[in-house]
Amino acid sequence: MTVPAAKPIDPGVDIGHVHLKVADLDRALGFYCGVLGFKLTQRYGKQAAFIAAGNYHHHIGLNTWESQGGSPPPQGATGLYHLAIRYPTRRALSDALRRLTNAGIDLDGASDHGVSEALYLRDPDHNGVELYWDRPETAWPREPDGTLAMTTGRIDLQGLLAETA
Repeated sequence: MTVPAAKPIDPGVDIGHVHLKVADLDRALGFYCGVLGFKLTQRYGKQAAFIAAGNYHHHIGLNTWESQGGSPPPQGATGLYHLAIRYPTRRALSDALRRLTNAGIDLDGASDHGVSEALYLRDPDHNGVELYWDRPETAWPREPDGTLAMTTGRIDLQGLLAETA
């Protein structure tokens, strides 16, 4: 199938929030607010909650409307691969790694993509979570023709942790 060329989307468009189905709202809030440090902005009993970084109304919605007590989707099923949470600086990503380490949460992986450094893990409902920071665009690796040359390399996690030591 050939995808027809379309007028490019407005470059000001961004992803406003993600809404996740969770099995246990309190457990999810314990991870996203208690470990990662998001702020609870609104809660609807044991059914839904909205959380944010800073003063935004919500970056992440959590609900049990169709998933109370449920299990993660099986391997091989379609669905969300991961949500990506972008940190403003390498130091802020270091703080996130320190929070995960202090909470005893293991990483699934960590990669230097040239354009960014990323940590990969699972939330309590086994949703994939990427925590990352973008390098300045002037530092992104490029091919001779100017296109991106993203890579997947190793991150020195101890060096990253040293950013907030």
